[in-house]
Amino acid sequence: MQSILVTGCSSGIGAHCARRLKEDGWQVFATVRNPEDISTLEMQKIRTLHLDYTDGASIHSAVVQVLKETGGTLDALFNNGAYGQPGAVEDLTTDVLRQQFEANFFGWHELTNLVVPVMRRQGGGRIIHCSSVLGWIPMRWRGAYNASKYALEGLASTMRLELKGEGIHVCLIEPGPIRTRFSENALAKLEENIDLENSVHAVAYKARIESGKNKSGAGRFELGPEAVYAKLRHALTAKNPKAHYGVTIPTHVMNFARRFLPQRLVDRIIVSGE
Repeated sequence: MQSILVTGCSSGIGAHCARRLKEDGWQVFATVRNPEDISTLEMQKIRTLHLDYTDGASIHSAVVQVLKETGGTLDALFNNGAYGQPGAVEDLTTDVLRQQFEANFFGWHELTNLVVPVMRRQGGGRIIHCSSVLGWIPMRWRGAYNASKYALEGLASTMRLELKGEGIHVCLIEPGPIRTRFSENALAKLEENIDLENSVHAVAYKARIESGKNKSGAGRFELGPEAVYAKLRHALTAKNPKAHYGVTIPTHVMNFARRFLPQRLVDRIIVSGE
């Protein structure tokens, strides 16, 4: 039985993928940031561990426990846990930006580097990162998240080249709009970490908060987490997995736009689509 470590499994993409992987016969190790979420997944017979990307001790502890239970091997890692910190770049304090990178970038790097030697010893493995279309197309009010995903894209792509020929494949999945609690959690971070009243962007923030609170049903082009799982499954099982996996229509459209259209037109498309 092949083993996989999946992070960010409290809900959304991570929870769905952990369940589907178990159904498909994988030995799944799901991780959650909040220890109180462990029992929910374990009721579904999914082995669950605590891992907080901002806490190096929890990262190391989770890996040690996984290797103890597998006999020292790990076939795949799916880095997925992340959050979005909204706010104009000028309203982001350095501490808030640092928090975003700790959770979305540095923690991923630390976990991945613990897994690479294991995969090298066993002669191969798969490292899959759940990135974002915002890793190569920026959107307003998402500077912290954009930056963390741009950094991830660069680091992961470099590692893919460096591990070429060792049997360790590194892939990036760029989902686009997926039905999860991501936007809801992001709005909470906006109100928690941004000085809304004193910002020159106060009106724009208020409009976004109201829009988010009044949202009902699926948005245009929005897909469920099963769409991400289809790409993850290919990345895990294909003899020659792709370096990049787009998921939703906006991801494919913006990939085309950035490659073939003038930047001024791309900027117009981005702003009009917000």
